[in-house]
Amino acid sequence: MAEKLDDTRIGIIGAGAMGGAVAAGLLASGIPTASIRVSDPDPDRRKTLGESRGIRCGADNREVVEQSDLVVLAVKPNQVTRVLRELGGAGNASLARPLWVSIAAGVSLSSLAGDLPPGARLVRSMPNTPALVGEAATAFVANAEATEADRVAARLLFEALGTAWEAPSEELLDAVTGLSGSGPAYVFVFLEALGDAGVRMGLPREAAYLLATQTVLGAARLALESGRHPASLRDQVTSPGGTTIAGLERLEAAGFRSAIHDAVEAATRRARELGGR
Repeated sequence: MAEKLDDTRIGIIGAGAMGGAVAAGLLASGIPTASIRVSDPDPDRRKTLGESRGIRCGADNREVVEQSDLVVLAVKPNQVTRVLRELGGAGNASLARPLWVSIAAGVSLSSLAGDLPPGARLVRSMPNTPALVGEAATAFVANAEATEADRVAARLLFEALGTAWEAPSEELLDAVTGLSGSGPAYVFVFLEALGDAGVRMGLPREAAYLLATQTVLGAARLALESGRHPASLRDQVTSPGGTTIAGLERLEAAGFRSAIHDAVEAATRRARELGGR
């Protein structure tokens, strides 16, 4: 694998929302359209992605694999085994040539390896839905066969979609699923509640949701760009005896922090159950 994606031929199997997001992120990062190929059985998806992005799209997974150095598996988890076995699975030695990057939730490295020939280089990842707007939080882990250059390529791929973190062990991807994989849903519930609260206090609905959404976006950006601990930033907003401390007291009394902990724990536990662990 090259240490730059510019010279890497990238194939994407699956032109759904996440496959399309990967393609869009790569293009936005400067990867030329000629370096990307996509396959999908749905002609409407192929047409949509091909016309909107100018990417070569077809129905033949085998052709995409043969013409790619890195292949992104962007199909539903229950389709992974079928897709790989239709390509020849463990009996097709040529499938060991490209680097395989799976974004299928819950599909382990060992499961992927079982459907590919010995020596296949694999990366398992957990991106989240903000990939659709180039703001994904992605964790990934590589198998023992993957080289340092492969891990660099995976990191560059996911940095094209947002932020990437290489996990030191595969087991941590369950916790990643509970936190950032499911996390957007927690944030959306918070946004809805914050906006509804504004409406309850008399704000026009459109203004309440606009202010709530921008507040969450701005707070997250401030935390990222300042590099400060969230508690420090919270204290900066919280004046003694002021409005913010009054609101925070109610959140604490209602068990807000504990509820977040419980949500991440429950989602992590469910990820382990779905993975058979």
